[in-house]
Amino acid sequence: MHFALTEDQILIQDAARNFSNDRLKPNAAKWDEDKHFPVDALREAAAMGFAGIYTREDVGGSGLSRLDACLIFEQLSRGCVATAAFLSIHNMCAWMIDSWGSEDQRQRFLPDMMSMDKIASYCLTEPGAGSDAASLRTKAVRDGDHYVLNGAKAFISGAGTSDYYIVMCRTGGEGPKGISTIIVEKDTPGLTFGANEKKMGWNAQPTRIVNFADCRVPVANRLADEGMGFTLAMKGLNGGRINIGACSLGGASEALDLALEYVSTRQQFGRPIGQFQVSQFKLADMATELEASRLMLYRAAASVDANDPSAAKYCAMAKRFATDACFDIANQALQLHGGYGYLKDYPMERIVRDLRVHQILEGTNEIMRVIIAKDLMK
Repeated sequence: MHFALTEDQILIQDAARNFSNDRLKPNAAKWDEDKHFPVDALREAAAMGFAGIYTREDVGGSGLSRLDACLIFEQLSRGCVATAAFLSIHNMCAWMIDSWGSEDQRQRFLPDMMSMDKIASYCLTEPGAGSDAASLRTKAVRDGDHYVLNGAKAFISGAGTSDYYIVMCRTGGEGPKGISTIIVEKDTPGLTFGANEKKMGWNAQPTRIVNFADCRVPVANRLADEGMGFTLAMKGLNGGRINIGACSLGGASEALDLALEYVSTRQQFGRPIGQFQVSQFKLADMATELEASRLMLYRAAASVDANDPSAAKYCAMAKRFATDACFDIANQALQLHGGYGYLKDYPMERIVRDLRVHQILEGTNEIMRVIIAKDLMK
């Protein structure tokens, strides 16, 4: 086991940290307040290779590992959790096309995605199909060289702005084997979007319902064979779970640093509150949980890179643990700030709001327990 980063990984980490400090952190509060989707900043991140971190290099990707991605998303999230999390979703979509698409599809879609001239959204969840994703109802009926899509997807990040929608839809019978994956392009007739959802956090990215009404999409836009869609979706989510855990790690790391700085200067009862043992014990537990989360995420990332048969279990474990622990770390950091932590003048309340949804998306933490238990009992 090697616990030290390589020289290249340190350089990657430093580049992501510098971009986060220079471009994301100074603007995060304003983006949150204005509900602004910072596409320009995302394209700047893409210019650094962060739009196709583990996409192959022949289409402009960076060809890096899942562990490298962990390092990048942790640092980006220290600046803006919501922006880094959307970048994670775009990377997941790019990986699906790179891994499962034909050579024509790779060359057609991916180069523009690597620069984020074209942005992608992942469309699995529906109003009536959340944790039970295999029960989805969005239907694609074959009509010659096209599919005709009808249905709706819910909670779709980037909807309305994104150019490509990676849609899991039903081309066959009930259950997971009847699901296929189709790329729907933004200007396709019959594709419409609901209003931007009013959310607790993640305000720096839009979230809308995506509607399909007799939406005709070429069969050439289907990824892999019919009936493979659920497999693609789940494999994509393995990596997405690591990434979202790393985004939690970054937000919690920033929260812990802010708490350490605050307790060293805030005075009560004649001395800094950091000198009280109750504060020190709280900080010690936060630092321990943060390090445990980091190790679990790195372990899961290594399992995906190695094509470990138990990768799904490790990803579920890491996602469940890290998103729970890191939300608690951020919440405790807010508590250490007292009433000031509750004010929008400080970044603490935004970090807490942005991290909360990570316990729900990419599979709820209850579903992570189901995945882990199934692996244990098989």
